[in-house]
Amino acid sequence: MGNNSWEARADEYSLYGFTDLPSVHERGAVVVTHGEGPYVFDTKGRKYLDSNSGLWNMVAGFDHPGLIKAAQDQYARFPGYHAFFGRMSDQTVLLSEKLVEVSPFDRGRVFYTNSGSEANDTMVKILWFLHQAEGKPQKRKILTRQNAYHGVTAVSASMTGKPYNSVFGLPLPGFLHLSCPHYWRNGKPGETEEQFTARMAAELEATIIKEGADTIAGFFAEPVMGAGGVIPPSKGYFQAVAPILKKYGIPFIADEVICGFGRTGNTWGSQTYDFMPDAIISSKNITAGFFPMGAVILGPELADRVQAASEAIEEFPHGFTASGHPVGCAIALKAIDVVMNEGLADNVVRLAPRLEAGLAEIAKNPNIGELRGVGYMWALEAVADRATKTPFASTLSVSERIANTCTDLGLICRPLGQSVVLCPPFILTEGQMDEMFEKLDKALKKVFAEVA
Repeated sequence: MGNNSWEARADEYSLYGFTDLPSVHERGAVVVTHGEGPYVFDTKGRKYLDSNSGLWNMVAGFDHPGLIKAAQDQYARFPGYHAFFGRMSDQTVLLSEKLVEVSPFDRGRVFYTNSGSEANDTMVKILWFLHQAEGKPQKRKILTRQNAYHGVTAVSASMTGKPYNSVFGLPLPGFLHLSCPHYWRNGKPGETEEQFTARMAAELEATIIKEGADTIAGFFAEPVMGAGGVIPPSKGYFQAVAPILKKYGIPFIADEVICGFGRTGNTWGSQTYDFMPDAIISSKNITAGFFPMGAVILGPELADRVQAASEAIEEFPHGFTASGHPVGCAIALKAIDVVMNEGLADNVVRLAPRLEAGLAEIAKNPNIGELRGVGYMWALEAVADRATKTPFASTLSVSERIANTCTDLGLICRPLGQSVVLCPPFILTEGQMDEMFEKLDKALKKVFAEVA
Protein backbone atom coordinates (compact mmCIF):
# COMPACT_ATOMS: atom_id res chain seq x y z
CA MET A 1 0.00 0.00 0.00
CA GLY A 2 1.34 3.42 -0.93
CA ASN A 3 1.50 6.01 1.82
CA ASN A 4 -1.27 8.01 0.15
CA SER A 5 -3.47 5.07 -0.84
CA TRP A 6 -7.03 4.82 0.41
CA GLU A 7 -6.02 1.74 2.40
CA ALA A 8 -3.08 3.50 4.07
CA ARG A 9 -5.19 6.55 4.89
CA ALA A 10 -7.90 4.35 6.40
CA ASP A 11 -5.29 2.58 8.50
CA GLU A 12 -3.70 5.85 9.62
CA TYR A 13 -6.81 7.72 10.72
CA SER A 14 -9.52 5.15 11.50
CA LEU A 15 -10.24 2.99 14.52
CA TYR A 16 -11.71 -0.23 13.17
CA GLY A 17 -14.67 -1.83 14.92
CA PHE A 18 -15.14 -5.61 15.07
CA THR A 19 -12.24 -6.10 12.63
CA ASP A 20 -9.55 -8.79 12.57
CA LEU A 21 -6.57 -6.43 12.78
CA PRO A 22 -3.84 -8.87 11.64
CA SER A 23 -5.90 -9.51 8.52
CA VAL A 24 -6.54 -5.85 7.73
CA HIS A 25 -2.90 -4.94 8.38
CA GLU A 26 -1.80 -7.64 5.94
CA ARG A 27 -4.43 -7.05 3.27
CA GLY A 28 -5.54 -3.46 3.80
CA ALA A 29 -9.05 -2.14 4.23
CA VAL A 30 -11.59 -2.35 1.43
CA VAL A 31 -12.68 1.24 0.83
CA VAL A 32 -15.97 1.30 -1.07
CA THR A 33 -17.24 4.18 -3.16
CA HIS A 34 -20.72 3.25 -4.37
CA GLY A 35 -23.19 0.44 -4.95
CA GLU A 36 -25.49 -0.88 -7.63
CA GLY A 37 -28.23 -3.29 -6.66
CA PRO A 38 -26.65 -5.91 -4.36
CA TYR A 39 -23.10 -5.00 -5.48
CA VAL A 40 -20.57 -2.55 -4.02
CA PHE A 41 -17.47 -1.14 -5.73
CA ASP A 42 -14.15 -0.15 -4.19
CA THR A 43 -11.68 2.60 -4.96
CA LYS A 44 -9.87 0.30 -7.39
CA GLY A 45 -13.04 -0.38 -9.36
CA ARG A 46 -13.42 -3.93 -8.08
CA LYS A 47 -16.97 -5.25 -7.84
CA TYR A 48 -18.29 -7.33 -4.94
CA LEU A 49 -21.59 -9.13 -4.46
CA ASP A 50 -22.45 -8.20 -0.87
CA SER A 51 -24.10 -11.29 0.57
CA ASN A 52 -24.15 -9.63 3.99
CA SER A 53 -26.55 -6.81 2.91
CA GLY A 54 -24.10 -4.26 4.26
CA LEU A 55 -24.62 -5.19 7.90
CA TRP A 56 -27.89 -7.16 7.55
CA ASN A 57 -29.73 -3.96 6.61
CA MET A 58 -29.36 -2.96 2.92
CA VAL A 59 -32.21 -5.25 1.94
CA ALA A 60 -33.28 -3.14 -1.07
CA GLY A 61 -29.76 -2.87 -2.40
CA PHE A 62 -27.49 0.16 -2.49
CA ASP A 63 -29.17 2.44 -5.04
CA HIS A 64 -32.93 2.00 -4.72
CA PRO A 65 -34.41 5.04 -6.52
CA GLY A 66 -37.57 5.23 -4.43
CA LEU A 67 -35.64 5.36 -1.16
CA ILE A 68 -33.23 7.94 -2.54
CA LYS A 69 -36.14 10.10 -3.70
CA ALA A 70 -37.90 9.79 -0.33
CA ALA A 71 -34.76 11.12 1.34
CA GLN A 72 -34.28 13.92 -1.20
CA ASP A 73 -37.89 15.02 -1.01
CA GLN A 74 -37.95 15.13 2.78
CA TYR A 75 -34.62 16.95 3.00
CA ALA A 76 -36.05 19.57 0.66
CA ARG A 77 -39.31 19.83 2.61
CA PHE A 78 -38.15 19.61 6.26
CA PRO A 79 -34.58 18.42 6.85
CA GLY A 80 -34.49 17.87 10.59
CA TYR A 81 -36.29 18.11 13.90
CA HIS A 82 -36.59 16.43 17.29
CA ALA A 83 -39.41 14.71 19.17
CA PHE A 84 -39.16 16.59 22.49
CA PHE A 85 -41.54 18.93 24.36
CA GLY A 86 -44.66 17.68 22.62
CA ARG A 87 -43.36 18.57 19.15
CA MET A 88 -42.54 16.13 16.37
CA SER A 89 -42.69 15.98 12.60
CA ASP A 90 -45.69 14.76 10.66
CA GLN A 91 -43.52 11.94 9.27
CA THR A 92 -42.83 10.76 12.82
CA VAL A 93 -46.54 10.55 13.53
CA LEU A 94 -47.17 8.67 10.28
CA LEU A 95 -44.37 6.18 10.98
CA SER A 96 -45.59 5.47 14.52
CA GLU A 97 -49.04 4.70 13.13
CA LYS A 98 -47.52 2.44 10.48
CA LEU A 99 -45.28 0.55 12.91
CA VAL A 100 -48.17 -0.24 15.23
CA GLU A 101 -50.28 -1.20 12.20
CA VAL A 102 -47.73 -3.74 10.91
CA SER A 103 -46.79 -4.99 14.38
CA PRO A 104 -48.48 -8.04 15.89
CA PHE A 105 -50.13 -5.72 18.44
CA ASP A 106 -53.65 -4.37 18.07
CA ARG A 107 -52.45 -1.09 19.56
CA GLY A 108 -49.30 0.31 21.15
CA ARG A 109 -46.78 3.16 21.34
CA VAL A 110 -43.45 3.78 19.63
CA PHE A 111 -40.25 5.43 20.87
CA TYR A 112 -37.41 6.23 18.44
CA THR A 113 -33.65 5.90 18.78
CA ASN A 114 -30.71 6.06 16.38
CA SER A 115 -29.76 2.38 16.46
CA GLY A 116 -30.72 -1.06 17.69
CA SER A 117 -28.21 -0.75 20.53
CA GLU A 118 -29.91 2.43 21.75
CA ALA A 119 -33.33 0.84 21.34
CA ASN A 120 -32.39 -2.09 23.58
CA ASP A 121 -30.76 0.31 26.03
CA THR A 122 -33.94 2.42 26.01
CA MET A 123 -36.13 -0.64 26.58
CA VAL A 124 -34.12 -1.53 29.70
CA LYS A 125 -34.57 2.02 30.99
CA ILE A 126 -38.29 1.81 30.24
CA LEU A 127 -38.55 -1.38 32.30
CA TRP A 128 -36.57 0.11 35.17
CA PHE A 129 -38.69 3.27 35.03
CA LEU A 130 -41.90 1.24 34.96
CA HIS A 131 -41.04 -1.02 37.88
CA GLN A 132 -39.75 1.92 39.95
CA ALA A 133 -43.02 3.77 39.32
CA GLU A 134 -45.05 0.71 40.32
CA GLY A 135 -43.29 0.40 43.67
CA LYS A 136 -40.89 -2.39 42.71
CA PRO A 137 -37.48 -0.67 42.56
CA GLN A 138 -35.70 -3.97 43.17
CA LYS A 139 -37.04 -5.36 39.88
CA ARG A 140 -33.94 -4.54 37.78
CA LYS A 141 -32.24 -7.75 36.62
CA ILE A 142 -32.22 -8.47 32.89
CA LEU A 143 -32.24 -11.99 31.45
CA THR A 144 -30.69 -12.72 28.05
CA ARG A 145 -28.82 -15.73 26.59
CA GLN A 146 -25.20 -16.67 26.00
CA ASN A 147 -24.11 -15.85 22.44
CA ALA A 148 -26.93 -13.32 22.07
CA TYR A 149 -26.16 -9.92 20.59
CA HIS A 150 -28.15 -6.88 21.70
CA GLY A 151 -25.77 -3.99 21.03
CA VAL A 152 -22.71 -2.04 22.12
CA THR A 153 -23.80 0.63 24.61
CA ALA A 154 -22.81 -0.18 28.19
CA VAL A 155 -26.28 -1.57 28.91
CA SER A 156 -26.88 -3.37 25.61
CA ALA A 157 -23.34 -4.77 25.67
CA SER A 158 -24.11 -6.13 29.14
CA MET A 159 -27.09 -7.86 27.57
CA THR A 160 -24.88 -9.28 24.83
CA GLY A 161 -23.69 -12.73 25.84
CA LYS A 162 -20.32 -12.59 24.10
CA PRO A 163 -16.99 -13.03 25.93
CA TYR A 164 -15.30 -10.10 24.17
CA ASN A 165 -17.23 -7.66 26.38
CA SER A 166 -15.05 -8.69 29.32
CA VAL A 167 -12.35 -6.31 28.00
CA PHE A 168 -14.69 -3.45 28.99
CA GLY A 169 -15.35 -4.90 32.44
CA LEU A 170 -18.84 -5.92 31.34
CA PRO A 171 -21.48 -7.13 31.95
CA LEU A 172 -22.71 -4.69 34.54
CA PRO A 173 -24.18 -6.24 37.71
CA GLY A 174 -27.66 -7.69 37.30
CA PHE A 175 -27.35 -8.84 33.69
CA LEU A 176 -27.76 -12.63 33.61
CA HIS A 177 -27.04 -14.87 30.63
CA LEU A 178 -28.94 -18.13 30.26
CA SER A 179 -27.71 -20.98 28.07
CA CYS A 180 -27.71 -20.57 24.30
CA PRO A 181 -30.51 -22.71 22.76
CA HIS A 182 -28.22 -24.17 20.06
CA TYR A 183 -29.11 -27.84 20.02
CA TRP A 184 -26.42 -28.95 17.51
CA ARG A 185 -23.60 -27.48 19.58
CA ASN A 186 -24.96 -27.64 23.14
CA GLY A 187 -27.15 -30.74 23.21
CA LYS A 188 -25.95 -33.55 25.48
CA PRO A 189 -25.12 -37.01 24.11
CA GLY A 190 -28.37 -38.92 23.57
CA GLU A 191 -30.51 -35.86 24.31
CA THR A 192 -33.36 -35.29 21.84
CA GLU A 193 -34.12 -31.78 20.64
CA GLU A 194 -37.35 -31.80 22.64
CA GLN A 195 -35.44 -32.81 25.78
CA PHE A 196 -32.90 -30.08 25.12
CA THR A 197 -35.68 -27.50 24.85
CA ALA A 198 -37.19 -28.75 28.10
CA ARG A 199 -33.79 -28.35 29.76
CA MET A 200 -33.53 -24.75 28.51
CA ALA A 201 -36.99 -23.99 29.89
CA ALA A 202 -36.16 -25.64 33.21
CA GLU A 203 -32.99 -23.56 33.47
CA LEU A 204 -35.04 -20.38 32.91
CA GLU A 205 -37.51 -21.25 35.65
CA ALA A 206 -34.76 -22.33 38.05
CA THR A 207 -32.96 -19.03 37.46
CA ILE A 208 -36.14 -17.04 38.10
CA ILE A 209 -36.75 -18.92 41.34
CA LYS A 210 -33.13 -18.57 42.45
CA GLU A 211 -32.88 -14.85 41.68
CA GLY A 212 -36.45 -14.05 42.69
CA ALA A 213 -39.12 -13.09 40.17
CA ASP A 214 -39.58 -9.82 42.05
CA THR A 215 -36.00 -8.83 41.09
CA ILE A 216 -36.22 -9.54 37.33
CA ALA A 217 -37.19 -6.64 35.06
CA GLY A 218 -37.43 -8.46 31.74
CA PHE A 219 -36.30 -11.20 29.34
CA PHE A 220 -34.84 -10.25 25.93
CA ALA A 221 -34.42 -12.67 23.03
CA GLU A 222 -33.70 -12.52 19.32
CA PRO A 223 -36.03 -14.87 17.41
CA VAL A 224 -32.89 -16.05 15.59
CA MET A 225 -29.55 -15.14 17.13
CA GLY A 226 -27.92 -13.09 14.38
CA ALA A 227 -24.44 -11.96 15.38
CA GLY A 228 -24.13 -15.09 17.49
CA GLY A 229 -23.82 -16.99 14.20
CA VAL A 230 -27.39 -17.30 12.87
CA ILE A 231 -28.70 -19.66 15.53
CA PRO A 232 -32.40 -20.53 15.27
CA PRO A 233 -34.04 -21.65 18.52
CA SER A 234 -34.36 -25.33 19.28
CA LYS A 235 -37.72 -26.87 18.41
CA GLY A 236 -40.51 -25.49 20.60
CA TYR A 237 -38.16 -23.19 22.50
CA PHE A 238 -40.33 -20.07 22.59
CA GLN A 239 -43.48 -22.08 23.29
CA ALA A 240 -41.65 -23.49 26.32
CA VAL A 241 -40.25 -20.24 27.74
CA ALA A 242 -43.14 -17.85 27.09
CA PRO A 243 -45.55 -19.46 29.61
CA ILE A 244 -42.84 -19.42 32.27
CA LEU A 245 -42.26 -15.70 31.79
CA LYS A 246 -46.01 -15.05 31.92
CA LYS A 247 -46.35 -17.18 35.05
CA TYR A 248 -43.83 -15.00 36.89
CA GLY A 249 -44.94 -11.67 35.41
CA ILE A 250 -41.70 -11.01 33.52
CA PRO A 251 -42.00 -8.91 30.33
CA PHE A 252 -40.85 -10.71 27.16
CA ILE A 253 -39.01 -8.43 24.72
CA ALA A 254 -38.35 -9.62 21.15
CA ASP A 255 -35.14 -8.12 19.75
CA GLU A 256 -36.13 -7.99 16.07
CA VAL A 257 -33.27 -5.71 14.98
CA ILE A 258 -32.08 -8.32 12.45
CA CYS A 259 -35.15 -10.54 12.03
CA GLY A 260 -37.73 -7.78 11.66
CA PHE A 261 -39.25 -6.72 8.35
CA GLY A 262 -38.87 -9.89 6.35
CA ARG A 263 -35.50 -11.51 7.06
CA THR A 264 -37.02 -14.78 8.36
CA GLY A 265 -39.78 -14.97 5.71
CA ASN A 266 -42.41 -13.16 7.79
CA THR A 267 -42.68 -9.51 8.79
CA TRP A 268 -41.47 -10.45 12.28
CA GLY A 269 -39.33 -13.32 13.51
CA SER A 270 -41.79 -13.73 16.37
CA GLN A 271 -44.39 -14.65 13.73
CA THR A 272 -42.03 -17.20 12.18
CA TYR A 273 -41.57 -18.85 15.59
CA ASP A 274 -45.17 -18.30 16.73
CA PHE A 275 -44.88 -16.32 19.95
CA MET A 276 -46.30 -13.00 21.13
CA PRO A 277 -43.86 -10.64 22.86
CA ASP A 278 -44.75 -7.72 25.09
CA ALA A 279 -42.57 -5.35 23.07
CA ILE A 280 -40.46 -5.37 19.91
CA ILE A 281 -37.08 -3.81 19.24
CA SER A 282 -36.59 -2.77 15.60
CA SER A 283 -33.77 -1.28 13.55
CA LYS A 284 -31.71 -2.13 10.42
CA ASN A 285 -34.43 -3.08 7.91
CA ILE A 286 -36.78 -0.39 9.22
CA THR A 287 -35.05 2.06 6.84
CA ALA A 288 -33.46 -0.57 4.56
CA GLY A 289 -30.15 0.82 5.80
CA PHE A 290 -30.71 4.26 4.24
CA PHE A 291 -30.83 6.06 7.60
CA PRO A 292 -29.68 5.22 11.15
CA MET A 293 -32.81 4.48 13.16
CA GLY A 294 -34.10 2.22 15.90
CA ALA A 295 -37.53 1.87 17.47
CA VAL A 296 -39.08 0.46 20.61
CA ILE A 297 -42.59 -0.78 19.84
CA LEU A 298 -44.57 -1.33 23.04
CA GLY A 299 -47.53 -3.67 23.02
CA PRO A 300 -50.79 -2.54 24.64
CA GLU A 301 -50.14 -3.62 28.23
CA LEU A 302 -46.66 -2.12 28.50
CA ALA A 303 -47.78 0.98 26.59
CA ASP A 304 -50.56 1.61 29.10
CA ARG A 305 -48.34 1.01 32.11
CA VAL A 306 -45.52 3.23 30.83
CA GLN A 307 -48.00 5.98 29.95
CA ALA A 308 -49.44 5.84 33.47
CA ALA A 309 -45.94 5.99 34.99
CA SER A 310 -45.10 8.99 32.80
CA GLU A 311 -48.33 10.78 33.66
CA ALA A 312 -47.53 10.38 37.35
CA ILE A 313 -44.36 12.48 37.02
CA GLU A 314 -45.65 14.52 34.04
CA GLU A 315 -43.01 13.24 31.56
CA PHE A 316 -40.94 10.33 30.31
CA PRO A 317 -37.42 11.71 30.96
CA HIS A 318 -35.52 10.11 28.09
CA GLY A 319 -34.74 10.89 24.45
CA PHE A 320 -32.17 11.57 21.73
CA THR A 321 -31.66 14.72 19.66
CA ALA A 322 -32.23 12.90 16.38
CA SER A 323 -34.82 10.34 17.48
CA GLY A 324 -37.90 10.55 15.30
CA HIS A 325 -35.88 12.45 12.69
CA PRO A 326 -38.25 13.50 9.87
CA VAL A 327 -35.94 12.34 7.07
CA GLY A 328 -35.37 8.99 8.76
CA CYS A 329 -39.10 8.56 9.29
CA ALA A 330 -39.89 9.43 5.66
CA ILE A 331 -37.30 6.89 4.51
CA ALA A 332 -38.68 4.27 6.92
CA LEU A 333 -42.21 4.76 5.61
CA LYS A 334 -40.94 4.20 2.09
CA ALA A 335 -38.73 1.27 3.13
CA ILE A 336 -41.64 -0.54 4.78
CA ASP A 337 -43.69 0.01 1.63
CA VAL A 338 -40.84 -1.23 -0.57
CA VAL A 339 -40.32 -4.40 1.47
CA MET A 340 -43.98 -5.24 1.99
CA ASN A 341 -45.58 -4.01 -1.24
CA GLU A 342 -42.93 -3.97 -3.97
CA GLY A 343 -42.16 -7.67 -3.97
CA LEU A 344 -39.12 -7.82 -1.70
CA ALA A 345 -40.79 -9.82 1.07
CA ASP A 346 -42.39 -12.02 -1.60
CA ASN A 347 -38.95 -12.57 -3.14
CA VAL A 348 -37.63 -13.86 0.19
CA VAL A 349 -40.53 -16.31 0.51
CA ARG A 350 -40.17 -17.42 -3.12
CA LEU A 351 -36.40 -17.88 -3.20
CA ALA A 352 -35.63 -18.93 0.39
CA PRO A 353 -36.07 -22.65 -0.46
CA ARG A 354 -33.65 -22.21 -3.37
CA LEU A 355 -31.16 -20.45 -1.10
CA GLU A 356 -31.40 -23.26 1.46
CA ALA A 357 -31.05 -25.97 -1.20
CA GLY A 358 -27.99 -24.34 -2.75
CA LEU A 359 -26.29 -23.94 0.60
CA ALA A 360 -27.22 -27.51 1.55
CA GLU A 361 -25.35 -28.72 -1.53
CA ILE A 362 -22.29 -26.71 -0.50
CA ALA A 363 -22.66 -28.02 3.08
CA LYS A 364 -21.97 -31.56 1.85
CA ASN A 365 -18.31 -30.56 2.15
CA PRO A 366 -16.91 -32.77 4.95
CA ASN A 367 -15.51 -29.73 6.74
CA ILE A 368 -18.95 -28.17 7.16
CA GLY A 369 -20.46 -29.39 10.41
CA GLU A 370 -23.80 -27.60 10.31
CA LEU A 371 -25.94 -25.54 7.96
CA ARG A 372 -28.47 -23.54 9.95
CA GLY A 373 -30.83 -20.69 9.32
CA VAL A 374 -34.22 -19.61 8.01
CA GLY A 375 -35.49 -17.31 5.26
CA TYR A 376 -32.63 -15.12 4.06
CA MET A 377 -30.23 -15.66 6.98
CA TRP A 378 -27.91 -18.67 7.03
CA ALA A 379 -24.61 -19.87 8.46
CA LEU A 380 -22.20 -22.63 7.55
CA GLU A 381 -20.10 -23.81 10.50
CA ALA A 382 -16.63 -25.10 9.69
CA VAL A 383 -15.28 -28.11 11.59
CA ALA A 384 -12.03 -30.05 11.53
CA ASP A 385 -14.04 -33.23 12.10
CA ARG A 386 -17.74 -33.47 11.31
CA ALA A 387 -18.42 -36.64 13.31
CA THR A 388 -17.11 -35.17 16.56
CA LYS A 389 -18.04 -31.54 15.75
CA THR A 390 -14.43 -30.63 16.55
CA PRO A 391 -13.67 -27.04 15.51
CA PHE A 392 -10.51 -25.95 13.78
CA ALA A 393 -7.75 -24.53 15.95
CA SER A 394 -8.48 -20.84 16.56
CA THR A 395 -4.94 -19.99 15.43
CA LEU A 396 -5.93 -21.02 11.90
CA SER A 397 -8.56 -18.22 11.70
CA VAL A 398 -10.53 -20.43 9.31
CA SER A 399 -13.65 -18.30 8.94
CA GLU A 400 -11.56 -15.16 8.43
CA ARG A 401 -9.57 -16.96 5.74
CA ILE A 402 -12.76 -18.07 4.03
CA ALA A 403 -14.17 -14.53 4.11
CA ASN A 404 -10.90 -13.08 2.75
CA THR A 405 -10.82 -15.65 -0.03
CA CYS A 406 -14.41 -14.80 -0.89
CA THR A 407 -13.46 -11.11 -1.02
CA ASP A 408 -10.66 -11.95 -3.46
CA LEU A 409 -13.28 -13.68 -5.61
CA GLY A 410 -15.66 -10.72 -5.49
CA LEU A 411 -18.03 -11.94 -2.76
CA ILE A 412 -18.56 -10.33 0.65
CA CYS A 413 -19.61 -12.64 3.46
CA ARG A 414 -19.14 -12.45 7.20
CA PRO A 415 -16.93 -14.57 9.47
CA LEU A 416 -18.44 -15.25 12.90
CA GLY A 417 -16.48 -17.55 15.16
CA GLN A 418 -16.04 -20.75 13.16
CA SER A 419 -18.96 -19.87 10.91
CA VAL A 420 -19.48 -18.02 7.66
CA VAL A 421 -22.72 -16.02 7.56
CA LEU A 422 -24.79 -15.13 4.50
CA CYS A 423 -27.73 -12.74 4.74
CA PRO A 424 -28.24 -11.42 1.20
CA PRO A 425 -30.34 -8.44 0.13
CA PHE A 426 -33.99 -9.24 -0.53
CA ILE A 427 -33.57 -8.15 -4.16
CA LEU A 428 -31.15 -11.00 -4.93
CA THR A 429 -31.99 -12.71 -8.24
CA GLU A 430 -31.57 -16.38 -9.05
CA GLY A 431 -28.54 -15.58 -11.20
CA GLN A 432 -26.93 -13.57 -8.40
CA MET A 433 -27.70 -16.38 -5.99
CA ASP A 434 -25.87 -18.80 -8.28
CA GLU A 435 -22.92 -16.40 -8.38
CA MET A 436 -22.87 -16.41 -4.58
CA PHE A 437 -22.97 -20.22 -4.46
CA GLU A 438 -20.17 -20.58 -6.99
CA LYS A 439 -17.79 -18.16 -5.29
CA LEU A 440 -18.51 -19.43 -1.79
CA ASP A 441 -17.99 -23.05 -2.80
CA LYS A 442 -14.71 -22.19 -4.50
CA ALA A 443 -13.47 -20.30 -1.44
CA LEU A 444 -14.42 -23.10 0.96
CA LYS A 445 -12.66 -25.73 -1.10
CA LYS A 446 -9.50 -23.61 -1.38
CA VAL A 447 -9.28 -22.86 2.35
CA PHE A 448 -10.14 -26.37 3.50
CA ALA A 449 -7.48 -27.77 1.17
CA GLU A 450 -4.98 -25.52 2.94
CA VAL A 451 -5.96 -26.26 6.55
CA ALA A 452 -7.67 -29.67 6.69
